[in-house]
Amino acid sequence: MTFPERFSNLPDYAFPRLRRLLDCHGPGGAPIHMTIGEPQHAFPSWVAGIVAEHAHEFGKYPPNEGTPELRAAITDWIVRRYGVMLDPDRNIAVLNGTREGLFNAALALCPERKQGQRSVILTPNPFYQVYAVAALAVAAEPVYVPAAAESGFLPDYAALPAEVLDRTAIAYLCSPSNPQGAVADKAYWKDLLRLAEKHDFQVFADECYSEVYRDAPPPGALEAAREIGADPERLVIFHSLSKRSNLPGLRSGFLAGGPESLRRIKLLRSYAGAPLPLPLQRVAEKIWADETHVRENRALYQRKYLIADEIFGDVPGYCAPQAGFFLWLPVDDGEEAALRAWRLTGVRVLPGAYLSRDVNGGNPGAGYIRVAMVAPEQEMRHGLTRLRDCLYG
Repeated sequence: MTFPERFSNLPDYAFPRLRRLLDCHGPGGAPIHMTIGEPQHAFPSWVAGIVAEHAHEFGKYPPNEGTPELRAAITDWIVRRYGVMLDPDRNIAVLNGTREGLFNAALALCPERKQGQRSVILTPNPFYQVYAVAALAVAAEPVYVPAAAESGFLPDYAALPAEVLDRTAIAYLCSPSNPQGAVADKAYWKDLLRLAEKHDFQVFADECYSEVYRDAPPPGALEAAREIGADPERLVIFHSLSKRSNLPGLRSGFLAGGPESLRRIKLLRSYAGAPLPLPLQRVAEKIWADETHVRENRALYQRKYLIADEIFGDVPGYCAPQAGFFLWLPVDDGEEAALRAWRLTGVRVLPGAYLSRDVNGGNPGAGYIRVAMVAPEQEMRHGLTRLRDCLYG
């Protein structure tokens, strides 16, 4: 039996790798799990009532592209958040979680060849792992671009050779970034969109952490595109209710882009998409319209940023995140630090190398651990204090 070669060199996913590293050792204290970015703040109490009210709609096939009411709620939110007006019929597609969208948009939009050669998909390094699998699935060449401290934890795509940029079909960019919590300012977005125009590629803007931030709202790629008059087909944005509204189990997100891009994405999803059940779409309609719970959620994370600053502020190399809910903490070796923390304190964190790829003999995540600040405040404080005393004391 033969299998696809393009997936043969995939490393194991981060969390099975972590279990192999840690689970053969006992914890050095009461376990505190700070690995996965699963929000633990409360979601709105009225969500369950909406599901119950519409439970009979589990007996219906849901619309693949999303209900008209949900698409309208999304475009209304985009106007409030970014000041950009989109057509809910031509510019929006509802997703069963943004991971599905980030993958399937590449399938729908990445050409097989560009400039007569294999297409390239650019991704920051470290990165959300679906970017790499999407590139391999369409037989594109993934090019991993360091998102290191020297470049503000954002990739410098403009520094790539023109030959690579001319073959590029898609560039992924996550802002606020996972895992570093860096924010692309409006100038960065504009420069990236101009680069995309010059070399004729699309920008996939993963903005799932946009509503969890320290001070000012992170600028959006849509704002930048409007201000420079970019081609609407140049950009596809992705958003989710998982982080904004503490609803990772709802599996509700959306993408927005130019009408031709959306036509192609919707066509593919009509064959192979997994639409969101109607009762869950009804929840999402109400959730996108409500900002009260979002502000309350953000305030909880803003207190957590201050706790992290208090505990790690004196650690050399500590970079306070601008947004998101991860700490990207510098260590000598991420695997060794994660194992040491587990064995001596019971705190479970993720080695940064598990979110990165080795390129030219180096891995930009190897000297870091990722720490999720999703636990209740006091539990998080205990976990961070244990980490500091163990790894930096």
